Amino acid sequence: MKPIKFSRDETKAIVGEIQDYFREELDEDIGAIPAEMLMGFFADKMGAYFYNRGVYDAQGLMRERMDSLTDDLFALEQPTKHLR
Repeated sequence: MKPIKFSRDETKAIVGEIQDYFREELDEDIGAIPAEMLMGFFADKMGAYFYNRGVYDAQGLMRERMDSLTDDLFALEQPTKHLR
């Protein structure tokens, strides 16, 4: 898997979320550099878990859609004397 890369704007937003979390939940202030380092750690060490969960969820959705499409196609069949 390619490393997870974020744009500068995405990085700033994530760093802000980390800083907010530390301030609100832990009553601690964390600077932008440590917050960005923490973001990098999570992206490197745990990003694949979140990415894979997204892939699994997408596979399940695709499977449901394909099943529905198959049902819709069978519904289009016209009656004949020939049995499948």
